[in-house]
Amino acid sequence: MAGIQDDFTQLLKCNGLKVTKQRIAILEAMESKPGEHLTAEEIFDYVKPRYKEIGLATVYRTIQLYAELGLVDRLNLDDGYTRYEIGQSMNMLSDQHHHHHLICSECGHVTAFQGDLLETLEQRILESIGFLVEDHEVKLYGICKECRSKGSKED
Repeated sequence: MAGIQDDFTQLLKCNGLKVTKQRIAILEAMESKPGEHLTAEEIFDYVKPRYKEIGLATVYRTIQLYAELGLVDRLNLDDGYTRYEIGQSMNMLSDQHHHHHLICSECGHVTAFQGDLLETLEQRILESIGFLVEDHEVKLYGICKECRSKGSKED
């Protein structure tokens, strides 16, 4: 976490922004839940016990700032909430282009899936019509292994 905090601190300073305890705490909250897709309220619930003075509005403003800096990705997983996760650039991955979500239609569990199976399609689009795909979001819906093992649906 120290390396990420150092990178994060440097990024804030380079953008002329203050490094505050609340901003660090919100980053820590998100980093402590890898692979989870948190709502602002869940982030607030995690941070509030340590920083009694923090308000939900501060969490929302900070998340918005992080999104503008590319540190946080906003997600709509069709459950009525806006969810957030540490952006791929903060995870030190080379390209946020390769991040997808598998959503169980039975229990609602969301699993992140790394890998990009659309590269061939994107290359064909570029070659055929000259359109350069810079990013995409893939959400695949189905039944997770746990729900399938409960016999909720036939294979």
